[in-house]
Amino acid sequence: MSLPTAPEIQTAAATLTANGLPVVELQDVTVRYRVPRERYRTFKEFAIRRVQGRVQFEDLLALDGVSLQVFKGEVFGLVGANGAGKTTLLRLVARVMRPTKGRVIVRGRVAPLLAMGAGFHPELTGRENVFLNGALLGYTRHQIEEKMDWIVDFAELRAFIDAPLRTYSSGMMARLGFAVATAQMPEVLIIDEVLSVGDIAFQEKSAARIREFREAGATILLVSHSMASVKKMCSRAAWLDHGRVMAVDQAEAVVEKFELYMNP
Repeated sequence: MSLPTAPEIQTAAATLTANGLPVVELQDVTVRYRVPRERYRTFKEFAIRRVQGRVQFEDLLALDGVSLQVFKGEVFGLVGANGAGKTTLLRLVARVMRPTKGRVIVRGRVAPLLAMGAGFHPELTGRENVFLNGALLGYTRHQIEEKMDWIVDFAELRAFIDAPLRTYSSGMMARLGFAVATAQMPEVLIIDEVLSVGDIAFQEKSAARIREFREAGATILLVSHSMASVKKMCSRAAWLDHGRVMAVDQAEAVVEKFELYMNP
């Protein structure tokens, strides 16, 4: 079965504003978590001390005054060490959490690939999980039924689609998640490291799909620890460190600064 066509993507992208406004915009965004100062061996110990008023908390800044603009048709990379705030930023754009301070503006429908297997249930079959995950992404049942054959074929799971998800390998789950997220044409596609899972052939297939989205005007936010992938796929990038934006520039320039910082 053929891939959904570029005109389908263009139809979705055409709903975006045509006046140059960014598709994704973060305005002085801060995310602060309250975490216990001490570690507790069990939840029971934590609960007892909490009731007794003996738990002390401290603030952890996941993002600190972040401002970014991402425009239509960009493949925008996010780089940084573990804990830099990249995944938190993606969750804000995906509307699965809210900032402590600041504004997050997204002009269009978002399809997030935030984690391998996110939104899937291990006891359901692959087919049942397509309906479940599709519903979480905002697809109607009719839309999912129309795209089911494409999803199964793109994920290369025809022989396994009616088997329980718990029997799938990590690569199989990644392929299914990517196929569901990209079956319809979002204005914004969010990808968090999932392209590093699976064999080389499927990684190349996924990269080709992303290029198709980009050529049709969709906006893509990409997190990857592969600097080669960021340079190859992204037009611009931002480097995050301890929740702050250290640089925003052409992808190659940002990667160069980040690598120099990590390996002086």
